[in-house]
Amino acid sequence: MNKPVFLRYQSETMQAVRDHKVVVVEKSRRTGLSWAASFIADITAATARGAGGMDVFYMGYNLEMAREFIDYCAEHAAAMQDVVATVHESFWRDPDHPEKDTKVFRLDLASGHKILALPSRARALRGMQGLVILDEAAFHDDLEELLKAAMALLIWGGKVLIISTHDGDQNPFNVLVQDIRSKRVPYHLIRITLDDALADGVYRKICETQGIAWTQAGQDAWRAEMLAFYRDNADEELFCIPNPSTGAYIPLALIEARTDQGVPVRRWGCDAAFALLAERLRIMEAQAFCESELLPVLDALDPKTPHVFGEDFGRSGDLTVIWIMAVEANTTRRTRLVVELRNTPFEQQRQILHYVLDRLPRFRAGKMDASGNGAYLAEVTVQRYGVRVEAVKLSEGWYREEMPPMKAAFEDGGLTLPADREIHDDIRALKLVRGVARVPDQRSEGGSGKRHGDAAVALAMAYAASRAEPEEYGYRAARSPYATADGTPAVHGWGVQEEIAHERARRSTGLDSFGLRGGLS
Repeated sequence: MNKPVFLRYQSETMQAVRDHKVVVVEKSRRTGLSWAASFIADITAATARGAGGMDVFYMGYNLEMAREFIDYCAEHAAAMQDVVATVHESFWRDPDHPEKDTKVFRLDLASGHKILALPSRARALRGMQGLVILDEAAFHDDLEELLKAAMALLIWGGKVLIISTHDGDQNPFNVLVQDIRSKRVPYHLIRITLDDALADGVYRKICETQGIAWTQAGQDAWRAEMLAFYRDNADEELFCIPNPSTGAYIPLALIEARTDQGVPVRRWGCDAAFALLAERLRIMEAQAFCESELLPVLDALDPKTPHVFGEDFGRSGDLTVIWIMAVEANTTRRTRLVVELRNTPFEQQRQILHYVLDRLPRFRAGKMDASGNGAYLAEVTVQRYGVRVEAVKLSEGWYREEMPPMKAAFEDGGLTLPADREIHDDIRALKLVRGVARVPDQRSEGGSGKRHGDAAVALAMAYAASRAEPEEYGYRAARSPYATADGTPAVHGWGVQEEIAHERARRSTGLDSFGLRGGLS
């Protein structure tokens, strides 16, 4: 049986270049992607113009890379039976430095197209038209200028393939990757870690070329050898995790620039005894908080504007934060309300959250933390409001995809925040961990108690919800005949404070509701 020539991720890259104008690949070393790129160059240049063929311009960051790439192309072209006698060498003269000539390599194919290995100079692309391949882009001296020159070729039907390992989180290559993830640019992104390559069979290919038998033990030993070789740089060199710079993921200056003094923050905390109160008393006290603190804000919301929410869950150690955003006509995500609940029982969290959501004008979407104990609240909320609400299992992958768009909104002025020091501190707590922005494990002490970046996660959830496009159904749950107008059980009798005082006194003395010690059997 014939074995496939290309590994899955190599084939995926080839297909992506056919389907997209700009393809960016962040990769591990030792994946053979530059070798696969030479096939892309040959196929593109060997194809007739009417069938999508074009010239190819390759740029590595040194002369040896250029020569190696052209040699690969010549070998592949010969294998594909295109007549290519020799690799031509010529010189390129930089207009800025006419005294210095730079060697270039050229391959002419029967189609009439050529493959040129050019020096890493933006001017070298002037007047060219075709497919540009930027190899190990992060290591070029002026990648930003190269990208500007390469993108100009798109106007007349050219394409751009950018391939690189990382070289720090502030490098223009990583900035480009983050811009793609934040949807600022409509480019196609592929990510290939060492483990992705191993899963697709790269070590098997290595064994074939070296004439040795593949074994799982041999693959594990090879992987361990690579990790040992790169040591502290293994994350960056092998797993597409750029080495972090110092400082917060979102600087204080950006946070302050997006602050709106008029955004209300409402906080409600419960002591340990509150969870032991009778159910009707807990309901009544939570209802009183909703009506006195939340209802005036909710009633003031614009009924014509869509609203979304995000939620980060906490029970005893961390906060639950509910973040309400309005999606304005100009697409600005304007924060309208933040609710923080500390040490609040599950049922009262459900009561308060649903009180808010029932009153959101044009409620469009929401995302909720469904990790750990948060799964219950997320589940009952999805049951009540349907597919507009998504239960999110927080993971590194989720942070990787959702944090860059939120940061882009900070940078572009696309959202607003409350003027609240503790919320600002939560956002400043975001750090790059293994190349992904998230809240570190350490907790901080705020004026209202310990915090764990809870507001930052709720904000990210809300912003992600504002970008979602859930399906909506014309469904409304029937209200229980025993419930009040807002859906809570009817309660009659004493006032709330008298009921709470009596209940706490009863529990502290061990008397039941009738004044007798112990309870009825």
